[in-house]
Amino acid sequence: MIKVRPLALVISLAIGGSFAHAQVPAKDPSTRLREVLPADVAQRVLSRIADARARQLPAEALENRALKFAAKGVGATDIERSVNEQVARMDAARSAIISGGRSAAGDEIEAGAEAIRKGVDGSAVSLLAKTAPSGRSLAVPLFVIGSLADRGVPASEALQRVLNRLQQKASDADLEAMPGDLPAQAVAGRENANNARTNAGRSGVSGRPATAGPPAGVPANGGKKTNPGQSHRPPKPSR
Repeated sequence: MIKVRPLALVISLAIGGSFAHAQVPAKDPSTRLREVLPADVAQRVLSRIADARARQLPAEALENRALKFAAKGVGATDIERSVNEQVARMDAARSAIISGGRSAAGDEIEAGAEAIRKGVDGSAVSLLAKTAPSGRSLAVPLFVIGSLADRGVPASEALQRVLNRLQQKASDADLEAMPGDLPAQAVAGRENANNARTNAGRSGVSGRPATAGPPAGVPANGGKKTNPGQSHRPPKPSR
């Protein structure tokens, strides 16, 4: 004879099982970093991130950066260097925002660091902080300035374009559309400039052999092992 469990017991078991499943915590970033990086590198990277967190820098963005690079197969040494360089850029961005007369929120620091990585200098970040409407977050404007600079617009011009739109009370969505509104020749000009630099390297004008650029956000060697005597350049800005 088949025994039928009381309905209350069945519901209780189902709820209990779901609750137990929901209570299984996801691995925190530090645990994941220890799994994907050699022990010594992981310790240094986590120490650097902890120091950044103590100084009110957006540490979670650094953790995600390291994990993203690890997922792409970037070498541990390059990941460590990339984190260190990003911390320095975050410091510079925060100082620039503060010197512009504002407090710096985490997303603004992160956006400022990305803009600096793409060639925007600290003085432009400070001017934006000083000139932008009071109470308006600088995160999106900074990301847009960096994106424009990354597409070949001079940083000073990118800053002025964004400031003009801010004065017109443009929304964040309006600002985010600006890089896509660039004339095709502007983007083509940037690509031609990159090709010219590559060809110059191949012809020996630059004094060193040309190398292909890494994937977006990935340090220069793309995670591949290098020969002991091979030159090693720092990570290039992500696109």
